[in-house]
Amino acid sequence: MARYSRIEVAETMKNTGIVPVFYHKDLSVCKEVLKACYEGGTRVFEFTNRGDYAHEVFGELNKYCNETFNDMMLGVGSVIDAGTTSLYLQLGANFIVSPIINTEMAKTCNRRKVAWMPGCGSVTEISYAEELGAEVVKIFPGSQVGGPSFVKAVKGPFPWSSIMPTGGVSPTEENLKEWFDAGVHCVGIGSKLFTKKQDGGYDYNSITKIVKSSIEMAKKFRK
Repeated sequence: MARYSRIEVAETMKNTGIVPVFYHKDLSVCKEVLKACYEGGTRVFEFTNRGDYAHEVFGELNKYCNETFNDMMLGVGSVIDAGTTSLYLQLGANFIVSPIINTEMAKTCNRRKVAWMPGCGSVTEISYAEELGAEVVKIFPGSQVGGPSFVKAVKGPFPWSSIMPTGGVSPTEENLKEWFDAGVHCVGIGSKLFTKKQDGGYDYNSITKIVKSSIEMAKKFRK
C-alpha cells in the first residue's frame, strides 16, 4: 500500500517544484535514474506506465526505493483505467497520474486515500476533477493546452487550484520562470531532464546537476 497520504504527496510536490517523469524497460537503468534524481533533490518521482511488463519493473523499483530512499515518493503516470490503477496501488504506488479524467479511477484512489492527478484541458475539466477529489490536477499536454498563459487565466477564477503542467516544460531558467510566475503548483519534466552520453547511455551525473538546478530555480521563482 501507499506509504504517503495524498496531502503529503501534494505538499512535497509543491516544496520541490519538479517532478521527473521517466520510463525504461530496464530495471537497472530505472534504479540509476531514480538515484540520480534523488541526489539532485527530487522527492517525488513519476514512473510512466508504458511498455510490456511495466508494472513488474515498477514493483521492483518501488521495493528498491523503499529500501534505499526512505523519503522518496514513487508514483505512476499514464494510467487510464481503474483496473490498472488497482494493480499499481497493490504494488505500493504513492500517487496515480493520468492524461484523462476517469471517475472509476477517482473512486479507486479515494478509497485508499491515494493522490489521483487527472489530465485536464479546460476550466470545466479542472472543476470536475476537483469535485472528484483531485488535490492536484495535471495540465496535459501543457504547451498545447495553452502554456503558462492558460494556467494564469485559470488561476483567476480558481485561485485554489493546484496545477501541474506536463509536456512543454523545459529545465531552463526562462521556461521555469514562465510557469511559476503563472502560478503552477509544480511541473512535470520528462526527456529534457534525462541527458545521454555519446554512446547512448544516460549521463547520471548530468541528470543530478540538471535536477538540482531545476529545483533551485523553482524555489526561487515561487517566492
